[in-house]
Order: sequence, then C-alpha cells, then structure tokens
Amino acid sequence: MAELTGKRRLPSQFWVLWTATLVNRAGGFVIIFLTIYLTTQRGFSPTTAGLVIGLYGVGGAVGVTAGGHLADRWGRRPTALLSLFSTSALMIALGLARGPAEIAAAALLLGAAAESARPPLGAMIADIVPGEDRMRAFSTYYWAINLGFAVSAVVAGFAARAGYFTLFVGDAATTAAAGLLVAWRIRETKPAVAPHEEHERGRLATVLRDRVFLGFVACNLLIALVMLQHMSMLPLAMIDDGLPSETFGVVIALNGVMIVAGQMAVSRLLARRRPTLVMPFATVVIGLGFGLTAFAHTPLLYAGTVLVWTAGEMLQAPSNAALLAGLSPVSMRGRYQGVFGLSWQAASFLAPTLGGAVRDLAGNTALWLGCLGAALAAAVWSLLAAPARERRVAAPVEKDLAKIQL
Repeated sequence: MAELTGKRRLPSQFWVLWTATLVNRAGGFVIIFLTIYLTTQRGFSPTTAGLVIGLYGVGGAVGVTAGGHLADRWGRRPTALLSLFSTSALMIALGLARGPAEIAAAALLLGAAAESARPPLGAMIADIVPGEDRMRAFSTYYWAINLGFAVSAVVAGFAARAGYFTLFVGDAATTAAAGLLVAWRIRETKPAVAPHEEHERGRLATVLRDRVFLGFVACNLLIALVMLQHMSMLPLAMIDDGLPSETFGVVIALNGVMIVAGQMAVSRLLARRRPTLVMPFATVVIGLGFGLTAFAHTPLLYAGTVLVWTAGEMLQAPSNAALLAGLSPVSMRGRYQGVFGLSWQAASFLAPTLGGAVRDLAGNTALWLGCLGAALAAAVWSLLAAPARERRVAAPVEKDLAKIQL
C-alpha cells in the first residue's frame, strides 16, 4: 500500500480504518437503491420517496452533531463502534418495515446511527496522520470509499433480483464486519486535553462563532445539494427514459470505477496545488456534469455525464477534507467534523425533497440546469472566500481559539 501513496508510509492505524471503510462501503447497497426500492416495491410517489430519504438526512443531522460531541467527550473509538453496530441493526429494521410510518421512522433512526460515524472517523484520521500527509491520506481514504461504492453499485443491481431484502441483509452484515475490525485493531486516538482546556474549548458555541468555518460549511451545503441528486433524482430520470435498475447500477458504478482508477494520480497532482483554489474549479466541473444530464436519454450519455461530474468530485473531495482538518482546532476536531457534517445531512433532506418537487413541477430539464446554476454560485463563493480560509489554515488555531471569532 505504501507504493500507492508515496515514499513515506502512512500510519498502520490509518490502514485499518481504510480497510474497515472499504468493507463497509462495499456492502453499502441500501442507500444507492433506496429511491428505486420505495417507488417500485412500496408504491411511494417520487415526492414521498424523496421525503423519506430526506428524513434519513434529518436523522443524520442529529447523528453527526451527537457523534462530534461524543467523539471529543467520550472518545473516537467508542463513538464509532456505537454507530456501526446500531446501524447494522437498524438496517435490518428498515428492510422489515412495511407501512409508510414504519419506513419513515426507520429511515430517521438509521440516518442518525449511520451518520454519527463520520465525525469520529474523520477525527481519527486527523489525529493519526501528520498535517503534511493529510491531503494524501484523505485522498487515499476517499479512494477506498469509492472502490467500495463501485463494488456495491454493481453487485446491488443484480442482488436486487433475488429480493430487495437481500440488500438490507448484506448492508447490515458488512457494517457489522467493519465494526468488528475497528473493535479488534483500532486503539483510542483522542489527544489528551487538560481539564481546563476541555472546559474552555469544548463548547459548541465556539464553533458557531467561527465565521470563516461556518462560511465553508454553508458553501459545502450548496455543493452537496447538487452532488446528492445522483442518489435521489438520477435513478428516477433514468427510469423515465425506460432504463432498468441494473443500468442505473452500472452507470453509477462508473463514478467509483473512475475514482479507483485515477484518484492516486490526482493525489499527486493535488499535492502541488492549493486546496482553496482547486475547489472552485472542481465545483464548476461538477456543475457541468450535472447540467449535461438534462440532455442525456441513453445509457451512454448518462455514463458520460457521470464521468464529467466524477472528475470534479475527484478534485473537490480530498481538498475539502484536508481544508476541513486544517480549519479544525485539535481539541475540537470531533465537533468541527460534526458541524461540517450537518451540511451533508441538511443536503440529504433538502436534495431529494427539493429535487423531487422541482422534477414534479418543472421536469427533469429544469432540475439539472438548476444544479448547474447552484454549482456555479458555489464556485464563485469558494473563490471569494479563498484568502480568508488560507489565513485561517496558516494560523495556529488550536493554540488560540479566541481568534476564531474574527
């Protein structure tokens, strides 16, 4: 593995997290096909299905906030384990739910459990990996996420033929396996913090006074609203064109395949670039990919749009993660990860809800061109905010949290 990431080896604990994430993501069947499952197997309308997926996002907002708090207070390892094992159990519960109210409640709880793992895992990587290696580490970690995604997208499309409950069981099993690996091989990584520092620095209000960071979170929300349409509205657009669920699985798997094939080369490219300037360019590319979906009606054209926005994602995601780590004080990494995660969870609710409404009222073309407009707005925002973000990353924020209020 060292050969894939450069001359200097990343810490062994990082590779355990990498492997656990790969196992978990390789079985991440349910979220990929949840929209199709709800509309074709449970008879939900696109708007109702979007609302249920949105409830997953609401639960996730609670989960990342609680996960960030617990990661700093309780510890990274126990928080991650609680998340992984409860997610496994709730995945089965969602698969067994039949009534709309039961499905909605299960989705809400599943979102809270699943997304509460993000802050402790992100904080673990920031704890384990030195600052100069974080861009490389997050890029490598992101590679594992997408390798797993590529596998799950292809396998899920065909596993669904055996019955959709198979997807829930497989997802639950791989999530539990990831939890067992973390329990077996990962030790606690939370840095020691003096009691008076914990008291002074441990308040969520400190994060909420960090204007540069909150601007970063808000901008990411706009980007996430665009990105998450591929999980909610893209499969419905393909169904509208008469394409089967297996075709969606293969097309969306190109996202993971392309990242797996090219992310290491991108990592070397990004090592020589400033993340704050990479992000606006990457966001424009993402927007173009989703905007072109308005004109796609065949598997080949849909595949082409996925390849375009995937190229943007390959540039944006590692830069975003490295910048997040740089903006986060050591003693509050969990909380900062949690607050940042709120942007994704808000988007998890708003993207399918707004996307479904726009699709029903104005059609697919308006939806995808609207995605292009939102991405361009986010790119301009990122470019204008770049100087302030660079000043903050260069400053020793973990040693002087009072300056965060600037």
